[in-house]
Amino acid sequence: MIIVDSIEERRSVLRQAFACFPTGVTAVCALSEEGPVGMAVSSFTSVSLDPPLLSVCMQNSSSTWPKLRYRPKLGLSVLAEDQAAAGRRLSLKSGDRFAGLDWQVSEDGALFVLGATAWFDCSVHTEVPAGDHTVVLLEVHGLQTKPDVAPLVFHGSRFRRLDDNDLVVEAS
Repeated sequence: MIIVDSIEERRSVLRQAFACFPTGVTAVCALSEEGPVGMAVSSFTSVSLDPPLLSVCMQNSSSTWPKLRYRPKLGLSVLAEDQAAAGRRLSLKSGDRFAGLDWQVSEDGALFVLGATAWFDCSVHTEVPAGDHTVVLLEVHGLQTKPDVAPLVFHGSRFRRLDDNDLVVEAS
């Protein structure tokens, strides 16, 4: 058990512990009047089949989430293993996050990154305050999948690939 004395030390230790758990990398995007807006999100998870819901967590200090939260539709793209550059670009604090990215937009303004392993056409269902983040439940209205395309994984504060060569064999 690690005991920490300061808030900064606690945050550092927590970041290190959270980095032990791999997550997928997604992009939450929409088309606004000013053009494409979006961000990389690694806190994506499925929530419910009926109704179809998924969740993402948004930092309360995010300057991008306020631009997305009231859009009628959001596109959530699960990035593929060859899209680490897109993940980095979409996580930039400033600059053109969409420079060099191929994307398409739905009639309702949901923006999807081309080449992703899955797309979810969503709208905000509800938001739940959670410390320095907000848990956002998104209702899924449509989706598209490419199950043969491996996802990009974020683990140990780095982008990684899955390795099918080292499948876990369970004892019977």
